[in-house]
Amino acid sequence: MILYIAEKPSLGRAIAAVLPKPQHKDNGFIRLANGDVVSWCVGHLLEQAEPEDYHPEYKRWQIAQLPIIPDKWQLKVRKSAASQLSILTKLIKQADQLVHAGDPDREGQLLVDEVLAYCGVSGNKLAATQRLLISDLNPPAVKRALAQLQSNKDFVPLSTSALARSRADWLYGLNMTRAYTLQGQKAGYQGVLSVGRVQTPLLGLVVRRDQDIASFVTKPFYQVLAEVETSDKQRFSAMWQPSEACAPWQDEDGRVLLKALAEKVQQKITGQPALVTKVEQKERKQPAPLPYNLSALQIDAAKRYGMTAQQVLDNCQQLYERHKLITYPRSDSRHLPRGQLSQAAAVTGAVAANDSQLSAAVQQADMARVSKAWNDSKVEAHHAIIPTEKRQAFTGLTQAEKQLYYLIARQYLAQFYPAYCYSEALVELTIAGGLFRAKANTELSAGWKQLYRSASNQEASQKSQPDNELILHSLPQLHKGQQLHCYGAQLLEKHTQPPQPFTDATLLAAMTGISRYVSDPAIKAVLRETDGLGTEATRAGIIELLFKRGFLQRQGKQIRATDTGTALILALPPQASLPDMTARWEAELSRICQRETSYQAFMQPLQTELGQLISQAATVTPAGLPQGKTKRWSRKKTTKPASAKATGYRRGKQSVTKA
Repeated sequence: MILYIAEKPSLGRAIAAVLPKPQHKDNGFIRLANGDVVSWCVGHLLEQAEPEDYHPEYKRWQIAQLPIIPDKWQLKVRKSAASQLSILTKLIKQADQLVHAGDPDREGQLLVDEVLAYCGVSGNKLAATQRLLISDLNPPAVKRALAQLQSNKDFVPLSTSALARSRADWLYGLNMTRAYTLQGQKAGYQGVLSVGRVQTPLLGLVVRRDQDIASFVTKPFYQVLAEVETSDKQRFSAMWQPSEACAPWQDEDGRVLLKALAEKVQQKITGQPALVTKVEQKERKQPAPLPYNLSALQIDAAKRYGMTAQQVLDNCQQLYERHKLITYPRSDSRHLPRGQLSQAAAVTGAVAANDSQLSAAVQQADMARVSKAWNDSKVEAHHAIIPTEKRQAFTGLTQAEKQLYYLIARQYLAQFYPAYCYSEALVELTIAGGLFRAKANTELSAGWKQLYRSASNQEASQKSQPDNELILHSLPQLHKGQQLHCYGAQLLEKHTQPPQPFTDATLLAAMTGISRYVSDPAIKAVLRETDGLGTEATRAGIIELLFKRGFLQRQGKQIRATDTGTALILALPPQASLPDMTARWEAELSRICQRETSYQAFMQPLQTELGQLISQAATVTPAGLPQGKTKRWSRKKTTKPASAKATGYRRGKQSVTKA
């Protein structure tokens, strides 16, 4: 008997749908006509044991106990999953061959692997276990996946990485949360001060942004525009580029702060000849944006539709599991395997049938075009999020599901459109000894951008221009050495602007581009290729968690820190509230996946650092915390929090301490 173990019932049903019939549906599994069985987990069936499971005295929170580090790690059965685990245990014993069908990511790998280990699978049976990777629940895709089974042994490093992350998060989150909650109680705070290696640096980003805004003092700065004309009366403007001699009157961004200096330049150039000293004109090509991974989709959906990250994930799960209209949504990849090109015609045909807004776009697509998205070397466990071959009337979809399908399908169609082509012109002038510059970008062909220009919604917005650049729609034909005339000059007074508060889109962008916020140059260099705070599957949950815990609040579209969130960050040492530590973790976890380091090499330094952090926490009493009973994440007044469950560590499908 072959036993297929899926991560969840929906995936199990999709697998069974393409296997021999007739089938018998039983409690927790489906028996196939040939005697094989498809069963499933329901998320994590097992969870990390609570501290009090290791020793009863840990039920009472005390600073002297910390850090709590298990000598031998224990898992226990989730109460809600006990029945399904019992079913799987019996089936695993009966099976001659096992097929691991967890989701195609490190958590999906660990989720089934830990069940196999718990059930005592070993020896030849474990060695023969195969891995089934499914990212599209439609029958043709499931059949293709079943024809491409791999050895589960090849995925041991992925599972080890997930195990190291879950245990490290348990150690860090549990111990730091207990330490700072106990210190908060000394200040009269009755809630839980939850700390995590991902959630806390994210909260730190918001707190520091709020502080920057609050402390910002606007300053005026000045620009000079030269109004220039050619001998045949063609006119344009060029912006003054201050020389090094102006440095004493400029800020760190090169903006001139002395009005008298700008006025002097204005007076000096008016009525003077202008010599063309440089002319450059280049034709540029901008390829279509890559298909979406989850974070990129969440950012665009937040910008266009105002959706939160969690709303995007929840609706994408429906499109994937229930409607089968998109591929695996928790993907971190923006590339596609070249083998998928053979399904492109069927996929675009389904798009045309499903979404009338895109039917004309499908007709204009060049199906022979192969964009840079098709790259096998950049596809690992799963590929970018794209539409499937399924055709379905949109009447059964919610508005949010329709909107997300549109974005995903449009991004896929863009791969079959030519590049956006434009001409980039640069002109530099010398006027009364000063340098002036103007640029112009002229569209030559819209290419893929035509997909993003609907009559009802113009999405192609201009990027904000740097303070020292002037970008025009067009420039006259000029040549080096040409003599022009500066017939006038404008003095522009502008004011420096504070940083903008985070929104859902910009906070997600900060999480995916975390290298910008990392202080260590070595880590920054690594993260230019592998940056990211959290994972595709966890970012939405982390953001929502901070709201649930009362650390963040919404003010319209803005995301701001609460008093509690601010007080927590100010009490923590920098390494706990900056992204550097979690960036190091992710880099090391990635190295485990690549077989470049070991589990022990990751865990041992972490335990040493944790001991130092706990010692430091014992000397700090957080200031500025709300007093009395908290509205969120509060408990009855007590000096002994009941258990680790009360801290709310758990999140999403994981049953272990996370983030």
